[in-house]
Amino acid sequence: MNRLRINSLSCIGDYRAQLGETPVWCEHSASLLWVDILAGKLLRYWPQAQRTEIREMPIFTSAVLLTDKPEIFVAVSQNGIWRYDYDTETKTLLCPWPEAENEMRPNEAAIAPDGALWFSVMDPKAIAISGAWYRLNAAGGKVKKMLGEQHVPNTLQWHDGYIWFADSLRRHIHCATETVDALDIQQTYTVSGIPDGSALTIDGKLINARWGSSLLAVAALSKTTLMPLYDLSLPVCQPSSCTFGGPELSDLFITSARDGLLNPGRFDGALISIKTRYTGTPANRFRL
Repeated sequence: MNRLRINSLSCIGDYRAQLGETPVWCEHSASLLWVDILAGKLLRYWPQAQRTEIREMPIFTSAVLLTDKPEIFVAVSQNGIWRYDYDTETKTLLCPWPEAENEMRPNEAAIAPDGALWFSVMDPKAIAISGAWYRLNAAGGKVKKMLGEQHVPNTLQWHDGYIWFADSLRRHIHCATETVDALDIQQTYTVSGIPDGSALTIDGKLINARWGSSLLAVAALSKTTLMPLYDLSLPVCQPSSCTFGGPELSDLFITSARDGLLNPGRFDGALISIKTRYTGTPANRFRL
Protein backbone atom coordinates (compact mmCIF):
# COMPACT_ATOMS: atom_id res chain seq x y z
CA MET A 1 0.00 0.00 0.00
CA ASN A 2 1.30 3.47 -0.86
CA ARG A 3 1.92 5.62 2.20
CA LEU A 4 2.76 9.24 2.85
CA ARG A 5 6.35 9.49 4.10
CA ILE A 6 7.75 12.16 6.37
CA ASN A 7 11.24 12.03 4.77
CA SER A 8 9.87 13.88 1.72
CA LEU A 9 8.39 16.74 3.77
CA SER A 10 9.48 20.35 3.28
CA CYS A 11 8.38 23.74 4.61
CA ILE A 12 7.72 26.38 1.93
CA GLY A 13 8.82 29.97 2.51
CA ASP A 14 8.85 32.11 5.64
CA TYR A 15 5.17 33.10 5.84
CA ARG A 16 3.36 31.86 8.93
CA ALA A 17 -0.42 32.10 8.78
CA GLN A 18 -2.70 32.90 11.67
CA LEU A 19 -5.26 30.63 10.02
CA GLY A 20 -4.04 29.12 6.75
CA GLU A 21 -6.85 27.40 4.83
CA THR A 22 -8.35 26.18 1.56
CA PRO A 23 -5.33 25.31 -0.61
CA VAL A 24 -6.24 24.96 -4.31
CA TRP A 25 -3.95 23.89 -7.15
CA CYS A 26 -4.38 25.77 -10.44
CA GLU A 27 -3.22 23.48 -13.27
CA HIS A 28 -3.40 26.28 -15.85
CA SER A 29 -0.76 28.38 -14.08
CA ALA A 30 1.01 25.58 -12.15
CA SER A 31 0.49 27.49 -8.92
CA LEU A 32 -1.05 26.97 -5.50
CA LEU A 33 -3.51 29.43 -3.94
CA TRP A 34 -4.50 29.52 -0.28
CA VAL A 35 -5.74 32.07 2.25
CA ASP A 36 -4.94 33.33 5.71
CA ILE A 37 -8.52 33.87 6.91
CA LEU A 38 -7.79 35.97 10.00
CA ALA A 39 -5.11 38.14 8.38
CA GLY A 40 -7.13 38.82 5.23
CA LYS A 41 -4.46 37.51 2.85
CA LEU A 42 -4.43 35.57 -0.41
CA LEU A 43 -1.18 33.71 -1.00
CA ARG A 44 -0.04 32.21 -4.29
CA TYR A 45 3.00 29.99 -4.78
CA TRP A 46 4.70 28.93 -8.04
CA PRO A 47 6.86 25.88 -7.21
CA GLN A 48 8.93 25.98 -10.40
CA ALA A 49 10.05 29.56 -9.73
CA GLN A 50 9.89 29.14 -5.93
CA ARG A 51 8.02 32.44 -5.83
CA THR A 52 5.17 33.52 -3.54
CA GLU A 53 2.86 36.51 -3.96
CA ILE A 54 0.69 37.91 -1.16
CA ARG A 55 -2.44 39.96 -1.81
CA GLU A 56 -4.79 41.81 0.53
CA MET A 57 -8.31 40.40 0.77
CA PRO A 58 -11.35 41.25 2.91
CA ILE A 59 -11.15 39.81 6.42
CA PHE A 60 -12.85 36.43 6.72
CA THR A 61 -12.12 35.50 3.12
CA SER A 62 -12.16 31.75 3.58
CA ALA A 63 -11.46 30.62 0.00
CA VAL A 64 -10.29 31.78 -3.43
CA LEU A 65 -11.32 29.10 -5.92
CA LEU A 66 -10.94 28.39 -9.64
CA THR A 67 -13.44 29.37 -12.32
CA ASP A 68 -13.83 28.36 -15.96
CA LYS A 69 -11.86 31.48 -16.97
CA PRO A 70 -8.04 31.66 -16.51
CA GLU A 71 -6.87 34.10 -13.82
CA ILE A 72 -10.45 34.81 -12.77
CA PHE A 73 -11.28 33.36 -9.36
CA VAL A 74 -14.28 33.22 -7.04
CA ALA A 75 -13.66 34.56 -3.55
CA VAL A 76 -15.85 33.64 -0.58
CA SER A 77 -15.88 36.30 2.13
CA GLN A 78 -18.12 37.58 4.90
CA ASN A 79 -19.32 40.46 2.71
CA GLY A 80 -20.33 38.32 -0.26
CA ILE A 81 -19.27 36.00 -3.06
CA TRP A 82 -16.95 37.82 -5.46
CA ARG A 83 -15.42 37.47 -8.91
CA TYR A 84 -11.74 38.27 -8.45
CA ASP A 85 -9.58 39.26 -11.42
CA TYR A 86 -6.05 38.39 -10.38
CA ASP A 87 -4.31 40.51 -13.03
CA THR A 88 -6.17 43.72 -12.23
CA GLU A 89 -6.92 42.94 -8.55
CA THR A 90 -10.55 43.99 -9.08
CA LYS A 91 -13.53 42.38 -7.34
CA THR A 92 -17.08 42.22 -8.71
CA LEU A 93 -19.95 41.03 -6.53
CA LEU A 94 -21.48 37.80 -7.84
CA CYS A 95 -23.86 37.09 -4.99
CA PRO A 96 -24.67 38.84 -1.69
CA TRP A 97 -23.94 37.17 1.61
CA PRO A 98 -27.04 35.28 2.89
CA GLU A 99 -29.10 37.77 4.89
CA ALA A 100 -29.83 35.19 7.56
CA GLU A 101 -26.10 34.75 8.25
CA ASN A 102 -25.03 38.33 9.00
CA GLU A 103 -23.35 37.33 12.27
CA MET A 104 -21.63 34.32 10.75
CA ARG A 105 -18.37 33.94 8.86
CA PRO A 106 -17.55 31.60 5.96
CA ASN A 107 -15.44 28.54 6.57
CA GLU A 108 -15.01 25.62 4.14
CA ALA A 109 -15.68 26.16 0.44
CA ALA A 110 -15.22 24.05 -2.70
CA ILE A 111 -16.49 23.68 -6.24
CA ALA A 112 -18.66 20.63 -7.01
CA PRO A 113 -18.16 18.45 -10.09
CA ASP A 114 -21.16 20.18 -11.72
CA GLY A 115 -19.52 23.61 -11.34
CA ALA A 116 -21.60 24.82 -8.37
CA LEU A 117 -20.01 26.60 -5.43
CA TRP A 118 -20.54 25.09 -1.99
CA PHE A 119 -19.58 26.95 1.18
CA SER A 120 -20.20 26.71 4.90
CA VAL A 121 -20.87 29.33 7.56
CA MET A 122 -20.03 29.17 11.26
CA ASP A 123 -20.10 31.18 14.48
CA PRO A 124 -16.86 33.24 14.40
CA LYS A 125 -16.15 32.14 17.99
CA ALA A 126 -17.01 28.48 17.21
CA ILE A 127 -19.42 28.38 20.16
CA ALA A 128 -22.97 28.39 18.78
CA ILE A 129 -24.21 25.36 16.86
CA SER A 130 -25.53 27.56 14.09
CA GLY A 131 -23.35 26.53 11.13
CA ALA A 132 -24.78 25.61 7.74
CA TRP A 133 -23.94 24.53 4.19
CA TYR A 134 -24.94 26.60 1.16
CA ARG A 135 -24.86 26.02 -2.61
CA LEU A 136 -24.62 28.57 -5.44
CA ASN A 137 -25.30 26.95 -8.82
CA ALA A 138 -23.77 29.64 -11.03
CA ALA A 139 -22.81 33.30 -11.15
CA GLY A 140 -25.80 35.58 -10.78
CA GLY A 141 -27.88 32.95 -8.99
CA LYS A 142 -29.10 32.79 -5.41
CA VAL A 143 -27.55 30.76 -2.64
CA LYS A 144 -29.59 27.87 -1.29
CA LYS A 145 -29.27 26.52 2.24
CA MET A 146 -28.62 22.78 2.07
CA LEU A 147 -28.09 21.82 5.73
CA GLY A 148 -28.22 23.59 9.09
CA GLU A 149 -27.47 22.90 12.77
CA GLN A 150 -23.76 22.36 12.18
CA HIS A 151 -21.07 23.36 14.66
CA VAL A 152 -17.93 23.90 12.55
CA PRO A 153 -18.61 22.61 9.01
CA ASN A 154 -15.45 21.42 7.25
CA THR A 155 -14.12 19.13 4.50
CA LEU A 156 -16.01 18.93 1.23
CA GLN A 157 -15.23 16.08 -1.18
CA TRP A 158 -17.28 14.29 -3.83
CA HIS A 159 -16.63 10.60 -4.48
CA ASP A 160 -18.57 7.76 -6.05
CA GLY A 161 -21.85 9.69 -6.07
CA TYR A 162 -21.62 10.85 -2.44
CA ILE A 163 -20.58 14.03 -0.65
CA TRP A 164 -18.23 13.74 2.31
CA PHE A 165 -18.05 16.52 4.89
CA ALA A 166 -17.12 17.03 8.53
CA ASP A 167 -18.51 18.75 11.60
CA SER A 168 -15.22 19.39 13.32
CA LEU A 169 -16.06 20.05 16.96
CA ARG A 170 -18.54 17.18 17.01
CA ARG A 171 -15.69 15.01 15.61
CA HIS A 172 -17.96 13.69 12.89
CA ILE A 173 -17.30 12.85 9.26
CA HIS A 174 -20.54 12.47 7.29
CA CYS A 175 -21.39 10.76 4.02
CA ALA A 176 -24.40 12.31 2.29
CA THR A 177 -26.39 12.40 -0.90
CA GLU A 178 -27.51 15.62 -2.55
CA THR A 179 -31.12 16.40 -3.41
CA VAL A 180 -32.44 19.55 -5.06
CA ASP A 181 -32.98 21.22 -1.70
CA ALA A 182 -30.85 19.45 0.92
CA LEU A 183 -27.98 17.28 1.99
CA ASP A 184 -29.31 13.89 3.13
CA ILE A 185 -26.86 12.25 5.55
CA GLN A 186 -26.45 8.51 4.93
CA GLN A 187 -23.68 7.60 7.38
CA THR A 188 -21.87 9.35 10.24
CA TYR A 189 -18.44 8.37 11.54
CA THR A 190 -17.04 9.58 14.86
CA VAL A 191 -13.27 10.00 14.55
CA SER A 192 -10.41 10.69 16.93
CA GLY A 193 -9.17 14.25 16.99
CA ILE A 194 -10.75 17.22 15.23
CA PRO A 195 -11.33 16.62 11.50
CA ASP A 196 -10.58 19.72 9.43
CA GLY A 197 -9.99 20.02 5.65
CA SER A 198 -9.23 17.10 3.33
CA ALA A 199 -7.72 16.02 0.03
CA LEU A 200 -8.91 13.11 -2.12
CA THR A 201 -6.91 10.70 -4.28
CA ILE A 202 -8.21 9.36 -7.58
CA ASP A 203 -8.67 5.93 -5.99
CA GLY A 204 -10.81 7.22 -3.12
CA LYS A 205 -8.42 7.80 -0.24
CA LEU A 206 -9.47 10.68 1.99
CA ILE A 207 -6.52 12.49 3.57
CA ASN A 208 -7.85 14.53 6.49
CA ALA A 209 -6.00 17.20 8.49
CA ARG A 210 -6.60 16.69 12.22
CA TRP A 211 -6.56 20.07 13.92
CA GLY A 212 -4.63 20.05 17.21
CA SER A 213 -3.31 16.52 16.70
CA SER A 214 -0.25 17.24 14.51
CA LEU A 215 -1.23 14.64 11.94
CA LEU A 216 -2.97 13.65 8.74
CA ALA A 217 -5.41 10.72 8.92
CA VAL A 218 -5.72 8.58 5.79
CA ALA A 219 -8.89 6.54 5.15
CA ALA A 220 -10.36 4.61 2.22
CA LEU A 221 -13.79 5.60 0.90
CA SER A 222 -16.12 3.07 -0.73
CA LYS A 223 -19.75 4.06 -1.31
CA THR A 224 -20.87 5.08 2.22
CA THR A 225 -17.99 3.35 4.02
CA LEU A 226 -14.98 5.09 5.58
CA MET A 227 -12.17 2.71 6.57
CA PRO A 228 -9.23 4.20 8.54
CA LEU A 229 -5.83 3.16 7.16
CA TYR A 230 -3.02 5.03 8.93
CA ASP A 231 -1.88 8.40 10.34
CA LEU A 232 1.11 10.57 9.45
CA SER A 233 2.69 12.87 12.05
CA LEU A 234 3.40 16.47 11.08
CA PRO A 235 5.70 19.17 12.55
CA VAL A 236 2.73 21.56 13.04
CA CYS A 237 0.18 21.44 15.83
CA GLN A 238 -2.81 22.65 13.82
CA PRO A 239 -2.86 21.32 10.26
CA SER A 240 -5.97 22.82 8.68
CA SER A 241 -6.37 21.45 5.14
CA CYS A 242 -4.54 19.87 2.22
CA THR A 243 -4.68 19.41 -1.53
CA PHE A 244 -2.72 17.74 -4.31
CA GLY A 245 -0.73 19.74 -6.84
CA GLY A 246 2.41 19.70 -8.93
CA PRO A 247 2.85 18.45 -12.51
CA GLU A 248 1.58 14.94 -11.69
CA LEU A 249 -0.88 15.98 -8.96
CA SER A 250 1.24 13.94 -6.55
CA ASP A 251 2.62 16.71 -4.31
CA LEU A 252 0.49 17.14 -1.19
CA PHE A 253 0.31 20.74 0.07
CA ILE A 254 -0.79 21.23 3.69
CA THR A 255 -1.88 24.49 5.32
CA SER A 256 -1.62 25.13 9.04
CA ALA A 257 -2.42 27.74 11.70
CA ARG A 258 -0.82 29.35 14.72
CA ASP A 259 -4.00 31.06 15.99
CA GLY A 260 -4.65 30.19 19.64
CA LEU A 261 -1.22 28.72 20.30
CA LEU A 262 0.51 30.23 23.34
CA ASN A 263 3.95 29.10 22.19
CA PRO A 264 3.81 28.34 18.46
CA GLY A 265 6.67 26.34 17.01
CA ARG A 266 8.76 27.57 14.11
CA PHE A 267 6.67 25.64 11.56
CA ASP A 268 3.21 26.41 12.97
CA GLY A 269 1.28 28.40 10.36
CA ALA A 270 3.54 27.25 7.53
CA LEU A 271 2.66 25.77 4.17
CA ILE A 272 4.10 22.25 4.00
CA SER A 273 4.60 19.96 1.01
CA ILE A 274 5.07 16.20 0.85
CA LYS A 275 6.09 14.16 -2.19
CA THR A 276 3.74 11.18 -2.48
CA ARG A 277 3.03 8.16 -4.64
CA TYR A 278 -0.63 9.08 -4.69
CA THR A 279 -2.39 11.00 -7.45
CA GLY A 280 -4.93 13.63 -6.49
CA THR A 281 -8.12 14.73 -8.17
CA PRO A 282 -8.01 17.99 -10.19
CA ALA A 283 -9.81 20.98 -8.70
CA ASN A 284 -13.25 21.68 -10.13
CA ARG A 285 -14.08 25.09 -11.63
CA PHE A 286 -16.98 27.44 -10.91
CA ARG A 287 -19.27 28.26 -13.85
CA LEU A 288 -19.20 31.99 -14.50
